Amino acid sequence: MFVRNTDSQCLIIRRWANHQDYTEKFNAMKDFTFNRQEDTIDELWLLQHHAVLTQGQTGKPEHILIPSDIPVVQTDRGGQVTWHGPGQLVGYFLFDLNRLKWHVRDLVDFGENIMLWLLQHYQIDAYTKKDAPGVYVNNRKIGSLGFKIRRGRSYHGIGLNIDCDLSGFQTINPCGYAGLEMVRFSDLLDQAPSFTEITDLCIQFIQQQNIYQKIEVIDQ
Repeated sequence: MFVRNTDSQCLIIRRWANHQDYTEKFNAMKDFTFNRQEDTIDELWLLQHHAVLTQGQTGKPEHILIPSDIPVVQTDRGGQVTWHGPGQLVGYFLFDLNRLKWHVRDLVDFGENIMLWLLQHYQIDAYTKKDAPGVYVNNRKIGSLGFKIRRGRSYHGIGLNIDCDLSGFQTINPCGYAGLEMVRFSDLLDQAPSFTEITDLCIQFIQQQNIYQKIEVIDQ
C-alpha cells in the first residue's frame, strides 16, 4: 500500500471523509511502517474514528474509571488511555525521521505546532506544557499526541477536539491525569469549524513549513 519514489522530499496526505475503524487503521499504520523501504514516500493520514478508547503501551487499567460500551484497544504508542471519536481530528504521522534529520523532540514539536497554529487561526490562545505533552487552553486540554518510533520511522500522532462528545473522556483519566478537563473548539467559538475546514488548514500549515517540496492530497 506504500508508494516509492527517489525524491525523499515528497509527502502524501490521505484524508478520509467517513469515520474509520481504529483497529483497522492501527494495523494499517503498522503494516506501512514495518514494510516501508528507504525510498517509501512519507504519509500523513487525516481522519475521524468511531468512538474508541486506546490504551498506551504502558497504560494502567485503573485509568479507565467507568466501564462502558466504548471498545478499548491496546496500542503500542506512548502515553496512557485516551478517547477518539467523531468530531475529533486525528492525524497519523508516517514519517522517516532519519531522512528528515529529526529527533523525537522535533516530531513532538511539529505535532504540537500544527495544533497551536490551527487554534491561533481562530484567535484561541493555547499553549503547551513541558511536563505534559499536548495543547491546552485555560488549563483544559484540547489536543493530545502520542507516537511510536520503529527503526527511525514514526506512526500514531495527534488528536484535536473539534466538536466531539466529551462524555467518553469522562469515563477515564485522560492521558493518565486524574481530573484533567477536556475542551473543544465548539466550547470556545460560536460555531466550530468543520472537519474539512480544519484539515484544509492543516494542509496549508504543512505547505508553509517547506519541509516537503511536493505534497499530494488524496481524498479517500
